[in-house]
Amino acid sequence: MINNAKLKNCLKLSSKITVYVPATCGVDTATDNTEQVKRVASALSEYFGGATSTPALGYWLSPAAGLVAEATTVVFAYASDADLQAHVGDVVDLCEALKNEMHQEAVALEINGEMYFI
Repeated sequence: MINNAKLKNCLKLSSKITVYVPATCGVDTATDNTEQVKRVASALSEYFGGATSTPALGYWLSPAAGLVAEATTVVFAYASDADLQAHVGDVVDLCEALKNEMHQEAVALEINGEMYFI
């Protein structure tokens, strides 16, 4: 824990929520995920006050296709514990919608360093 008098009066956001937005439709058909990234960033900003996105290259093992590499966009936000509790269901619903819309086996959701496959 950081103990610094200058931080005492600062707003502390101790939870981190990350949605991994696929860049494929189905297992391996590349697609433009710009609209999905905007939707996730907008939702996280509404729930938690802001969001950040960054490109990443993700790998996962598909039972149907073996090792799959795909460009992914990581969208994350920091939140108070109370805001996380208030909106975690909304974030899970958002991931479910992405999963269905993009025909994914799962969408990854990371909360405070723990990964959930929705």
